[in-house]
Amino acid sequence: MKLKNYIGLLVLLFLFKTGFSIQILVPMDDKQKQHLKAYGIAFWILKKDKGVEWLLNYRGGSFLFDYDVEVEKECILRGVIYEQKTGAEVNGIKATIANPDINMEIVKLLKAPKIAVYSPKSKQPWDDAVTLVLTYAEIPYEIVFDEEVMDGKLPLYDWLHLHHEDFTGQMGKFISYSGQQWYKDQVAEGEKMAAKYNLAKIPDLKLAVAKKIREFTSGGGFLFAMCSATDTYDIALAADGIDIVHQAYDGDGQDPDAQKKLNYDNCFAFKDFTLVTNPYIYEHSNIDVDNRKRPMLVQENEDFFTLFDYSAKWDIIPTILCQNHTKIIKGFYGQNTAYRKPLVKSNVLIMGENRSLNEARYLHGTFGKGTWTFYSGHDPEDYQHHVGEPPTELSLHPSSPGYRLILNNILFPSAKKKKQKT
Repeated sequence: MKLKNYIGLLVLLFLFKTGFSIQILVPMDDKQKQHLKAYGIAFWILKKDKGVEWLLNYRGGSFLFDYDVEVEKECILRGVIYEQKTGAEVNGIKATIANPDINMEIVKLLKAPKIAVYSPKSKQPWDDAVTLVLTYAEIPYEIVFDEEVMDGKLPLYDWLHLHHEDFTGQMGKFISYSGQQWYKDQVAEGEKMAAKYNLAKIPDLKLAVAKKIREFTSGGGFLFAMCSATDTYDIALAADGIDIVHQAYDGDGQDPDAQKKLNYDNCFAFKDFTLVTNPYIYEHSNIDVDNRKRPMLVQENEDFFTLFDYSAKWDIIPTILCQNHTKIIKGFYGQNTAYRKPLVKSNVLIMGENRSLNEARYLHGTFGKGTWTFYSGHDPEDYQHHVGEPPTELSLHPSSPGYRLILNNILFPSAKKKKQKT
């Protein structure tokens, strides 16, 4: 009897090693109905110090991990579609991916990044796509703002998102809302923080914060920004030591030669831009397309941008950042809706564009030991979001391709990457 048990055990071990072990595949093609929550499953597994494999370009960028009854329960609880695969089936998938003629690759995700969102502590009348999708995907994050940045706490985090901030210190050029309580609260908060750090005014504080964020990125941090936090960040760095702010915002006059003194070498993404110095025009520069003229060029039902195709085996970083179940993404407005391509630096990777309008929508680059990604627009599922409107309900958009781009960036720091070739 003992011999039979021993033989049975040997048989089970043989079967396990030859293809009958079980793994879970979370498909990310059109079969998946909860794409956004699927990222949350991957993050949840990483938080438990367990491995996840990201199958780039395989069924929309699927996730693969060892079978575990708790993981299966979590998928069911969150409504994430999954498939059980035997070892033999997994080996077949991996053989397909390994084929040098097929544009796929496997990336191992190693650990869950610690995430910070740079956002005001006071009440504000607009939402933020990143915090919306992190909450929906059940991915934890912490809020930081000027005080935490100035106190040197950014190195505690792996990944930093810049909320819709105005790093030029012009309060988003929302002067028409200056009578609103939220606007007054943000001015008061900014002035208090500037005084705390012995800075004369809010523009000085925001420049100091921008420099701290630059140090975070240079040291190996992962920076992600959307909407006005992208162009105003570069403008603030280019205007270091130059007063570009109208007295309506900071009480003193602009440098009349500010435009000539801009140092574009300080910028992450943009070059040769022209400032918009009128305090009542809702633009900071010509980096952004003109939102007043754009509706005459394209209608909502025709407004799309296209993601580039990259070689998964050679250009892993942009391949990761562009994982999706479609290459066509719906356009959407913001205080910065899209970038004029001629003003994007030549060493910056344009990962998404509207070619007919000569617009760039999704940018990536490196700085020091770190990386940054700029994503234009405010909310991928709200075409023209206005101040005071309710936030998007992501349960109505659980497979949003536009929101998937944000979550690609969230998992990006976890990936063990090969060096980019192009």
